[in-house]
Amino acid sequence: MRVAMIGTGYVGLVSGACFADFGHEVTCVDKDADKIAALNRGEIPIFEPGLSDLVASNVAAKRLKFTTDLAPAVAAADAVFIAVGTPSRRGDGHADLTFVHEAAREIAAAVSTFTVVITKSTVPVGTGDEVERIIREARPKADVAVVSNPEFLREGAAIQDFKHPDRIVVGTDEARAREVMTELYRPLYLNRAPIMFTDRRTAELIKYAANAFLATKISFINEIADLAEKVGANVQEIARGIGLDNRIGPKFLHAGPGYGGSCFPKDTLALLKTGRDHNAPQRIVEAVVAVNDARKPAMAGKVSAALGGNLKGKTVAVLGLTFKPNTDDMREAPSIPLIGALQEMGAKVRVYDPVGMNQAKSMLKNVTYCDGPYSCAEGAAALVIVTEWEQFRALDFARLKQAMTQPVLIDLRNVYRAEDVARHGFVYESVGRPAK
Repeated sequence: MRVAMIGTGYVGLVSGACFADFGHEVTCVDKDADKIAALNRGEIPIFEPGLSDLVASNVAAKRLKFTTDLAPAVAAADAVFIAVGTPSRRGDGHADLTFVHEAAREIAAAVSTFTVVITKSTVPVGTGDEVERIIREARPKADVAVVSNPEFLREGAAIQDFKHPDRIVVGTDEARAREVMTELYRPLYLNRAPIMFTDRRTAELIKYAANAFLATKISFINEIADLAEKVGANVQEIARGIGLDNRIGPKFLHAGPGYGGSCFPKDTLALLKTGRDHNAPQRIVEAVVAVNDARKPAMAGKVSAALGGNLKGKTVAVLGLTFKPNTDDMREAPSIPLIGALQEMGAKVRVYDPVGMNQAKSMLKNVTYCDGPYSCAEGAAALVIVTEWEQFRALDFARLKQAMTQPVLIDLRNVYRAEDVARHGFVYESVGRPAK
């Protein structure tokens, strides 16, 4: 099938490359001429394992191409995906649909024969109705079907998630659109990925409900971690104990400095706004957001306590800046408010991240960027693990101890066992576990 992917951000680029790998002819469209030129040179604007090779192989096979010219790509397409950004709107936290509406108007002007227009971007309930209204208003006789097909891609594992999904959600009541969507995802039948067909508004709300529930699990286990510290319990064992219950499950029960990234913070706020707009307040999600917002800067208190309650003039080394491993995404990363709080307490901060430092430089000021974990630890009174990159899972503690002014490790991801770190002569603080 012929596919036009409007937007070459994270979702658009990964989805476009994967559809091309299925054998479809995909044209990715973006208004950013510099980004398109870079993609045509083989330069990938985001860090995602395996994406560079996937793009290169499908470009070479002539199944994937990049352009700034929307009209011919849409006119030739059987399916047009809207995969543009929907950032949180200033003031009320609602998703900003400016780019979605712009795309709808441009699509309306370009469609020729029957075309399925699919919202892949994460959008509030009712956005599909608005996209259809915009298209009908611009081209009353346009033969289109507007479909919701939310994405469920984890950064760092997006290709695996696209090709081996838990489910594919498709929101449409139109028989022809259902046929097109079935054909688009036909290669996944071999993986037995279930396609769930539902109505458009339900599909839109499924995405927000899924992310809000996962965010809830994170905030829940973080509050349990705080209680575990007070009573001398171990949150990792608690998480394992409750996760063995099939009704709960083990995923998203890892205590830490709070959730971040491009999805959970934005989507929980958008769900809260939708609830308020429809007089159905989401009280649990409100608490989830409040717990998470307070948690990130509060982690600086752990660092301060480990150094006797005074950070003034002391150097703190921070390992890991991105919101999770295997991505360069700094959006809503816990490292940002944590570092800000450390600086407010008077600390000098040194940082290192394997791939996220270029992105970080526009967000973090007055920090020293280092070229590795050991140079980062040089002269530091405390070392803080914020992101659990693989490179930080087997640190040489003898080398760290030699580089640091004090052997203090604050492990916000519970990467290490307390007894192992203590054996090397370090003061060790983690999350939700007894101190060593």
